Amino acid sequence: MSTGPLPLAGRNALITGVSRRNGIGFAVAQRLAGLGARLFLHHYRPHDREQEWGADPGGVAAVVAGVGPDAVAGEMELDLTADEAPERLVRAACDALGHLDVLICNQATSGHDGPLGTLTAAGLDHNWAVNTRASILLAQAFAAQHDGRPGGRVIFMTSGQDLGPMRPQVGYAASKGALASITRTLADELADQAITLNTVNPGPVDTGYATGESWEEVRRRFPGGRWGSPEDPARLIGWLVTGDGGWITGQIINSEGGFRRGD
Repeated sequence: MSTGPLPLAGRNALITGVSRRNGIGFAVAQRLAGLGARLFLHHYRPHDREQEWGADPGGVAAVVAGVGPDAVAGEMELDLTADEAPERLVRAACDALGHLDVLICNQATSGHDGPLGTLTAAGLDHNWAVNTRASILLAQAFAAQHDGRPGGRVIFMTSGQDLGPMRPQVGYAASKGALASITRTLADELADQAITLNTVNPGPVDTGYATGESWEEVRRRFPGGRWGSPEDPARLIGWLVTGDGGWITGQIINSEGGFRRGD
């Protein structure tokens, strides 16, 4: 693995949840492209259209252009709740890139959730299917195509559910907590194939979902006086998937800028 100015030169990455230019997935894609990686991007715009913030007005073309067309070998819209979807996505990425070296499981669902008293079985199942099941099956499909060469990397994304209560998001917190809990088990198994697996909690990141007083309330809880930006977790993830991050595996890493949960 290169440690020069392009430490990911010659390496191929699949990144899920890259559908909006103000999202974490987009920032991660830009970061890895800047480090020399070739990319395959997953997105699912119907999810964004359901949200208050909506889909990227420029569409997939604007996302790819922002990452850098020379770095993007392909893209695919896919609902990862389908049983066979994770394997299908990895297969499509391999068809476009050949061998995959890096997998970033950035996909997540918003909505279909609530506090106790409002939960439904369908909502809980949806959070599990998108956030947890899809990530584990993606890691399985990634490992199946990996040939044991040095530098295999898998990144899961968790949240702050282990650092404080998330009462309005029981399904989301449960599904993200499951990823954190399985991290060490999967990392131990993947180590036999020279693959590291780490899970990143990016903390509250300003991707356009909060406005007004709720935005200001969160901002005041950061010692630095600002929200996290998508580039903050992207820098950490970019480092973890280079050779310099190769000795880190099985870890849940909180990248929250000192976010204060207490009053």
